[in-house]
Amino acid sequence: MFNKIMKLGQKKFNKSDQHHQDISGNVLFGGRNTASASGNNGDSQSVGQSPSRTPNHPIFASAPVLEVLPLLKDVSSSDRAMLFMKKAHMCSCLCDFSDTLIMPREKEIKRQTLLELVNFLHSNSGKVNETMQGELIRMVSANIFRCLPPAHHENTGAPPEGNDPEEEETFLEPSWPHLQLVYELLLRYVVSSEIETRTAKKFISHVFVSGLLNLFDSEDPREREYLKTVLHRIYGKFIFHRPFIRNSIYNIFYRFLYETERCVGIGELLEILGSVITGFTVPMREEHRLFLVKVILPLHKPKGISVYHQQLAFCVTQFVEKDYRLADTVIRGLLKYWPLTNCQKEVLFLGELEEILDATEPSEFQQFVIPLFRQIGKCLNSSHFQGSSVKELSF
Repeated sequence: MFNKIMKLGQKKFNKSDQHHQDISGNVLFGGRNTASASGNNGDSQSVGQSPSRTPNHPIFASAPVLEVLPLLKDVSSSDRAMLFMKKAHMCSCLCDFSDTLIMPREKEIKRQTLLELVNFLHSNSGKVNETMQGELIRMVSANIFRCLPPAHHENTGAPPEGNDPEEEETFLEPSWPHLQLVYELLLRYVVSSEIETRTAKKFISHVFVSGLLNLFDSEDPREREYLKTVLHRIYGKFIFHRPFIRNSIYNIFYRFLYETERCVGIGELLEILGSVITGFTVPMREEHRLFLVKVILPLHKPKGISVYHQQLAFCVTQFVEKDYRLADTVIRGLLKYWPLTNCQKEVLFLGELEEILDATEPSEFQQFVIPLFRQIGKCLNSSHFQGSSVKELSF
């Protein structure tokens, strides 16, 4: 009889523990046309939960309601943690920004509350324990991970290849007054010296990072700028995320090259990689060389290269400066994708070629001198030749 009771108790404990594990892993996965994602173990995960979720507590018993709460500085330190979580939970409530006349009071309450939470983290006014961190990241997930609106060409019906990316109308997210503060809150959380990495990694998981990467598909440049800063800080602070982030960015580039051809977010991701490449050790690992050949150099092929060429040229030059032996690979790759009829794109290539040659060692120059000058000769004989771009090349 005693053994039966012990077995039943053990089953109840295992069920409760499994429920806690399911809750702790759940996080919303954002992006365009994305419903779910898998974590480190490949398990599918639901949305909107966090390790701080405590179903039996009255704060979390019902849907969040936007209401005026006491200021964090006005309560005792013993009550501050619970008030912080209540404010974070309240800010999980999403407001309708389709009409400025809808919920004006609630929108302002949420904006002021988010601003207070940002200032609280920035000033290190109190210790943010693990439970508070969990509720904070759950709120951030509820706000930023969402279905993105369709791209411009999807609204107009025009094919994506028929549009000039530089001439497309810039989309601005209507809910930015709230989103900006949520991103600022996330950034303060990531860079805070008071937040221990071993605790934060429970919430800044692979699934969370994947959600951030999907959001680079946002057409609002302000959001992509925040995402770039946050992801770069995550890469610097969470060392165990670095291979995952690099591989995820490579996959985004592959999808861009061979599937979508949408340039949105490519420039920001290349800017992150530019900083990453500067940290590569020498001699360079084979996976980094492979990435250069299979991903970076093919990015010269798309028609919309002008949108991200400055960041791309910086990445290519960084490879050559890190390892001068890559100059031959880079120059030949550039010549492989050299434009035949697009003179504006050709001018971009000539400018990049000059930067690469400045970083090239004389001993390496002999390996590609013949194909290089053959291409320069074609430029000189072109009907579009004006002389300035080629004359400025330094050998």
